[in-house]
Amino acid sequence: MIDQTAPARPVTRTVRPAEGSPGWLVRAALAPVICSVLLLGLLSAWVVTGGDGTISRVRIEVTEATLAEPTQPGGPAAMYLTMVNFSGADRLVSVTTSAAQRVEFVRRQGTAQGPGQQLTSISIPARATVNLNPFTTDVVLVDPVPMTAGGTVRITLRFAGAGRVTVAAAVTPPGTP
Repeated sequence: MIDQTAPARPVTRTVRPAEGSPGWLVRAALAPVICSVLLLGLLSAWVVTGGDGTISRVRIEVTEATLAEPTQPGGPAAMYLTMVNFSGADRLVSVTTSAAQRVEFVRRQGTAQGPGQQLTSISIPARATVNLNPFTTDVVLVDPVPMTAGGTVRITLRFAGAGRVTVAAAVTPPGTP
């Protein structure tokens, strides 16, 4: 026997827009648009946080690296460097090479003569080109091995933020960049 006292269940109908109508087009495009926005947001966050792409690794480029052959055997060798910083401010904190006992940073006042002021690091401003030479701020190889003009010396520069950059510095005659 059927219970006549139970309430009847209401009939619900889902109303869908007619195919081809503006509502139907919006509904059809909604999922791809949401996915695109989400993907764009994730990729933007990845780039902003450093990502693992080539752009984040290219921070400082050494465009010129030369060593002036010492004027006397065992005398210091002056280095000429041109560095381009493609990112935020950084510091050159050390230079290493097997061609010298030690490497020093020296700030001079317009002359290559005299001791100059020793530095512990060299500031590299954001998005700037920095030229180091014996008349301004200099990198000096102390007690270098014998070298002759025309050769090359492998130099590794270590930056506080950009990490290590290794270059082959050309050896030039004394007093020339």
